[in-house]
Amino acid sequence: MNPKPMQMYHHPERRFARGARCGSLTTLIIGYAVIGRMSHRFFLFPIALVCSLLQSQPLHKVTINFASRTGTTWPLYIAKDAGSFEKYGLDANIVFAVHPAAIAMVISGEAVMTNYPLEQAMLAASKDASLAIVGSPFRKSLFALMAAKNLSNVRDLKGKRFGVSQIGDAPYNYAVGLLAKSGMNPRDVQWVPIGTDVNGRAAALVSGRVDATMITAPVYFKLEQQGFKALANTSDYDDIYAPTVYVFKKTTLASNPKLVDALIEAHTEAIQRFYNDKPFALKAYLKHMPDDPADLERVYDRYAMTNTFERVPYLPAAAVQYMIDHPVDEQAAAQMKKFDFRTVIDNGVIDRLLREGYFEKLFGPGIKDEESKKAKLAFR
Repeated sequence: MNPKPMQMYHHPERRFARGARCGSLTTLIIGYAVIGRMSHRFFLFPIALVCSLLQSQPLHKVTINFASRTGTTWPLYIAKDAGSFEKYGLDANIVFAVHPAAIAMVISGEAVMTNYPLEQAMLAASKDASLAIVGSPFRKSLFALMAAKNLSNVRDLKGKRFGVSQIGDAPYNYAVGLLAKSGMNPRDVQWVPIGTDVNGRAAALVSGRVDATMITAPVYFKLEQQGFKALANTSDYDDIYAPTVYVFKKTTLASNPKLVDALIEAHTEAIQRFYNDKPFALKAYLKHMPDDPADLERVYDRYAMTNTFERVPYLPAAAVQYMIDHPVDEQAAAQMKKFDFRTVIDNGVIDRLLREGYFEKLFGPGIKDEESKKAKLAFR
């Protein structure tokens, strides 16, 4: 089923925060009082009453999927705890589900949006054109190729067991990219599907079920402390793309564009909070995903230093081309090369927010150069 349009978004020029709407109305009423030379004290009760009615409007319930218990989900945690969704009239429930269940949630209408790895989103959209990929808020995780204690370089992995959650998932693609940097191809290792997330892959490495796997920070910090080897990291290579993207149904974009705007704005404001309020960002993450505070602070510092979260979340053309050039298998290669991704990738939502001055209002005039640069590099 498709999400029901929200009343507050029907007018094309309306995108008010709940609190801001009350403040604007107060200003308007007091303005009339001044014009009429009337004392504003007579208006205090009506204003309070109207504001109370506005604030008491029921929130629009939405479900948002996140497909990874890693730093990619950090802004969702911040938005949830900071009240960013409520500001836009949304009662957001964030739900974890891995691929392909996460995409199925969006297709079925169970979730209105997911924050998803680009390669999986592209492959899914090439098979089901009802999906829309709208912008990219995250560049790449700190993804380390972790190996057994007796292995010292990537080429030592030839013939060894390599654990992934499933063939063709994001960790698999990152592993293939890192293997290629050492002159190896996917056939040089034995792939072992684990069927779970990063914690399951880490457990498989520790137990000896596999010889190597892809692990995100801060989980791989603990493995290093145990003597396991970090042989390579995606963050060390600018030409290995591993972004996440917003995925909606096209019907949601068409029938309720202001809902899409609201979700992306709430997420972008959480990204601003991430950069501006380190203590709150750490607290929000630890509330939803308990971890070692010191390890998490290391991740935060690296993310902040490398601007991992996108302030202007265009999906770059280079990232799309990278996924087409690095398919998971021959069948996926044929599917991706024949498909016109212009039919499912829509940077137009980000264009509109930029034209409306949203990013400049949020981040200040210093964001204009970044806007221009990102817009030129965006997939069209």
